[in-house]
Amino acid sequence: MNFIKKRLPTLMKKYVLPIAGVLALVAFSVYIISESANSTVTVTVDGQSEEVDTKATTVGQLLDELGLEVSEYDFLSMGLEEELTDGVEIEYEQANNLYITIDGETKTYHTREAVLKDFLAENNIHLSEHDRLSHAKDQEIFNSLHVVINKAFEVTIIDGGEEKTVWTTRANLEELLKEHKIDLPKKLDKIKPKLDTELVDDETVTITRVESETEVVEEALAFGTETKNDGSMKKGTKKTVTEGKEGKKIKEFEIIYENGKEVERKLINEEVVENPVSKVVAIGTKVDEPELVPVSSSKKSDGQPKGKEYQMRATAYTADCNGCSGITSTGINLNADRNAKVIAVDPSVIPLGSKVWVEGYGYAVAGDTGGAIKGNRIDLHVPTKSEAYQYGVRNVKVIIVE
Repeated sequence: MNFIKKRLPTLMKKYVLPIAGVLALVAFSVYIISESANSTVTVTVDGQSEEVDTKATTVGQLLDELGLEVSEYDFLSMGLEEELTDGVEIEYEQANNLYITIDGETKTYHTREAVLKDFLAENNIHLSEHDRLSHAKDQEIFNSLHVVINKAFEVTIIDGGEEKTVWTTRANLEELLKEHKIDLPKKLDKIKPKLDTELVDDETVTITRVESETEVVEEALAFGTETKNDGSMKKGTKKTVTEGKEGKKIKEFEIIYENGKEVERKLINEEVVENPVSKVVAIGTKVDEPELVPVSSSKKSDGQPKGKEYQMRATAYTADCNGCSGITSTGINLNADRNAKVIAVDPSVIPLGSKVWVEGYGYAVAGDTGGAIKGNRIDLHVPTKSEAYQYGVRNVKVIIVE
């Protein structure tokens, strides 16, 4: 009964009977056989053969004596009801229970195949090169072996605008990315669907790679132009006193890129680091004094009086101007007569008290002086300030009446 002793570890795995019961049954069988054997048979169990002396008359009785329970999936070379004869050979092979889980669904199989690849072929379970098998195909089969098969499916990945299709057996998106060595999304990146999404066949995964950078731009600030009057320069002339200089402003932008393309530019800071310098231009205001041009003393044909004739620069004033008393330097009270025809002169050119004729003004008396009235300058008295402003500055003909 050596093969029974050798098979005990396997039998303890395969059989439903308690171990203590099996041992007791074997011991009892040996005792009975040894005491009352009436035939000798050869029994081969799972490839191991042994001669057995037995008084059993049928195959079923013999197997009961040996504690072997035959299921519908086991192989037995003779029927259980066949009679035993001396020298007969009986072959018995027990089937193993095998649990196969495919994509989460588990089924129970019974097989007498020795290795996993033969079982898969026997049951038409086909694997593609992308499917994942929990055991090697040359795995020896034992009772209650549990094999997990994950069938591969296709997923389309659009990463940073580049598209590719991959096979996977992974349960969720994060595992898929790790499997294919695709960088996991960074803080700014966008991914659809979410990383913990359970994947399905023909899933499309879109990863938008987002980057942010800061750009500093230097911007020129235009300078202005200032003008100032210069009495030392001839009227109508210009001269640059100070050259203008552009200023400088620094602008800082945050730029957002999606898949390498700029999608947003935001001003986050600006600072003037150098102020512009205005250009200064001098404008000439000097007016050349008209020459004193004496003329003949004969009476003009156009009705002008006889006398010395001059070209002079004329302005106008009133009796109530700021700082004015209304009394001329020769004592004429202009406050008493706002319509008085009086002009202020340079006495070295036109003697005070002279009667004069002024173009556009008429006859008047040279009865006043002024601090700014020098050379060929005269100042005409008018009734009101508005008339004085309106008169402005003019070049006029002046005749000292004989």
